[in-house]
Amino acid sequence: MTLIATQSLTKTYGGRVTALADLTVAVEPGIIGLVGANGAGKSTLIKILLGLIAPTSGQVSVLGIDPTADPAAVRNRVGYMPEHDCLPPDLSAAELVTHLGRMSGLPRTAARERASEALRHVGLYEERYRPVGGYSTGMKQRVKLAQALVHDPDLLLLDEPTNGLDPAGRDAMLALVHRIGTEFGISVLVCSHLLGEVERICDTLIAIDGGRLLRADNISAMTSATDVLAVEVSEGTEELAARLAELKLPVARDGRLLLVPLADDGTYDLILGAVAELDLPLHRLGQRRHRVAELFATRELTHA
Repeated sequence: MTLIATQSLTKTYGGRVTALADLTVAVEPGIIGLVGANGAGKSTLIKILLGLIAPTSGQVSVLGIDPTADPAAVRNRVGYMPEHDCLPPDLSAAELVTHLGRMSGLPRTAARERASEALRHVGLYEERYRPVGGYSTGMKQRVKLAQALVHDPDLLLLDEPTNGLDPAGRDAMLALVHRIGTEFGISVLVCSHLLGEVERICDTLIAIDGGRLLRADNISAMTSATDVLAVEVSEGTEELAARLAELKLPVARDGRLLLVPLADDGTYDLILGAVAELDLPLHRLGQRRHRVAELFATRELTHA
């Protein structure tokens, strides 16, 4: 079954502002990244997928259900993690997640059990009886993820799940989302403006800009190998760059990487010979791959 499908989906406000324009896309189950700059139409699309607003025209289905015609049926099978902090500070995480489980239709006992299980999955089991108002930003993000999981959905919609987190917190959240998508059998749509995060954990990417589809494709297809070799040594980068230049190889720098155009297999031999000659510890040698951010910068995302 197709996870999400839209056909000529359009949403305008007041007949003047177009949030989505003729969006047609079909997505299979997995971990999907929905990317675009602020104002690209990501939040509008999520609201339509949840049945919170109706499109102006076009068709949409989520798990085979029309969210406009039957929003309750969609929300029974979809978990939603909002971007902004919307947690009542005086409730404990256990109380909050249990309450939202009850709102999802779970019986009281089942809601309590599912709440404890969801909080354990996100690493908050030991802290579950503390008031949410005393939680750190990272803990609050995990509570929002737990409430999205409590009713055992088939699909999670996560709106900027790493919002407000420090680098360590972002890494932990991304690892948790990836685990849910790969081990729990739950499809995940991650809405983000941080392309590097999406590239790290997602199988598929949907890129929109100005409400229009730029590209929908597998991440692997977007990050194909280039004709440039990336060379990294643990030490002696300057020495190696100088030696490669002496060998008439064009060299560019990208942080700790040396980038050398791949002319033929002889390029590998020249680089390996220089590394051995200088007795340097080789950390990496291989073809550099495209990054999603680079495709965005050059608008190559529009090349399906």
